[in-house]
Amino acid sequence: MLKLANLALLVLFPISWFAPLIRAGWLPLFSLNEISVISGLQSLWDSDVFLALVVTFLALFAPYAKTIGLALIHFGLLRRKVLPALQILGKLAMADVFLVAVYITLSKGIGVGRVETAWGLYLFTACILVSVFIGHFTQKSATTQRIVAQSETNETTDSHI
Repeated sequence: MLKLANLALLVLFPISWFAPLIRAGWLPLFSLNEISVISGLQSLWDSDVFLALVVTFLALFAPYAKTIGLALIHFGLLRRKVLPALQILGKLAMADVFLVAVYITLSKGIGVGRVETAWGLYLFTACILVSVFIGHFTQKSATTQRIVAQSETNETTDSHI
């Protein structure tokens, strides 16, 4: 089940990057512009390269690298020792969701324009949260497997004595 959910994230993350996160506009009577992770990054690259690099890492690289790493672990192509590093990547990706939430809150608080959340924000947040849960249950499974292996080794050693 973890393998399938994690593989689904490999497809859902790119969809969430292009999906509208928010709709924003200056005046209530005019149409709202849709902003996605990718369109936001494009704007950032034009105005602030350092911030664009940080957000690119948090929104694109960190969650996708974690998902690929978990897939490699699930298929036995990567050791479970890297799980703590993958968990850190997942936490960094959550920082990006937090930044979007702060932006929406600040925009609504200023009251200059209109900001509405869109379905892409929920998809992106769900992808990040599912990735966090998959990482948690993968780590829990690894711990259980290690304990079982140690007890089997101890039983084998005790029977030879």
